[in-house]
Amino acid sequence: MKAWQHFKTITHHRHLVRKECFRVGLYWQGLTHDLSKYSPTEFLVGAKYYQGTRSPNNAEREAIGYSTAWLHHKGRNKHHYEYWIDYGLEGEPMLTGMKMPKKYVAEMFCDRIAACRVYQGDQYTDASPYEYYQRSKDMRRTDASRFMHPDTAALLDRWLLLLKEQGEDAAFARIREELRNAAY
Repeated sequence: MKAWQHFKTITHHRHLVRKECFRVGLYWQGLTHDLSKYSPTEFLVGAKYYQGTRSPNNAEREAIGYSTAWLHHKGRNKHHYEYWIDYGLEGEPMLTGMKMPKKYVAEMFCDRIAACRVYQGDQYTDASPYEYYQRSKDMRRTDASRFMHPDTAALLDRWLLLLKEQGEDAAFARIREELRNAAY
């Protein structure tokens, strides 16, 4: 039963991200978003630790000290800033976040909205993704504030704040415009 619930959750999440990616013109990314979640490495862990109210990766991390599913996932999905962590050049920190192309920041934006919608349900508001992002930065201080490239973090923060303050239509229109004018 947990496997079926997990399948429905990740499929619903992918559907939401696909719809949002299409709104900003990212059709291929919308179609291929998070396909690795159906791989045995990620799916079996997700089914085992499924709770329905938060990521099963957190439960696996609590149980064994790390998440095999997350380590697999972040290395295959360019919309996660962790994918872009690399060794720094001379004079930079040993590990540092690289600047992400805007199209992947846009997919990350859509991913955060969809995750909040899935886990918050009727409690979701346009402020939810921004507030979740701020809480994660405050709680860990090793998250985006340390490993996300400052330009990437500023862009994501700006887009999430726009969503919070002006709503979906304004945010998606602005992102679509910025992607159209982006020099990747």
